[in-house]
Formats: sequence, C-alpha cells, structure tokens
Amino acid sequence: MAWKHLLLVSCFSAAVLLLFSVEEKIFMQESDASNFLKKRGKRSSKSRDEVNAEDRQKLRADELRREYHEEQRNEFENFAEEQNDEQEERSREAIEQWRQWHYDGLYPPYLYNRHHI
Repeated sequence: MAWKHLLLVSCFSAAVLLLFSVEEKIFMQESDASNFLKKRGKRSSKSRDEVNAEDRQKLRADELRREYHEEQRNEFENFAEEQNDEQEERSREAIEQWRQWHYDGLYPPYLYNRHHI
C-alpha cells in the first residue's frame, strides 16, 4: 500500500511540475500581451516600417505592371511587324507578276513607259 501511495504522490508532483513548465511557455507577460493585441488607431500616424513596407509593395506592383505592359507592347509590335512583312511580300510578288506579264522587251519594262506611235 505504501508503494501505491508513493507512486501516486510522484505522479501528482510530476503533473504539477509539467503544468507549471507548460504555463510558462504558453502564456506571455501581461505587458507583452497588451502590446501584441494593441492596434493602431485610424487617426494615428503610421510607423516608419509600415510606410516603408507599403512603399515597397507599391513599387513592386508598379514594376510588375510595367513589365506586363512592356511584354504586351513587344508582342503587339512583333505581330504588327510580321503582318507588315507578309503584306509587303504579297505586294512585291503581285508587282513582280504584273511586270512580267506586261514586259514588252523595252527598257524600262513598264506598261506606262511604252512609246505609242
């Protein structure tokens, strides 16, 4: 019976020690808790760190927006350049065919340069 009593007392003391050690880790000091939960009022000025963080976010957003628009502009310029090149190639081919069809052996080989008698 004495060993049961000794085991019960040792388990109880271990539980109490464990409880106090856990309390110290979980709970913080009252001053730290009040500072942690305190929020800045709407009319109070922002801290320098808050202003710097907001400025960094705005600059990053501006940079991403600028990169996006630059990429879109480059894609459109490439598309327009390809379209112009294709149109010029079709025009050149059509003009060349017209010149070959109307060539009469005279120089320059243009229909409107022929000498009519």
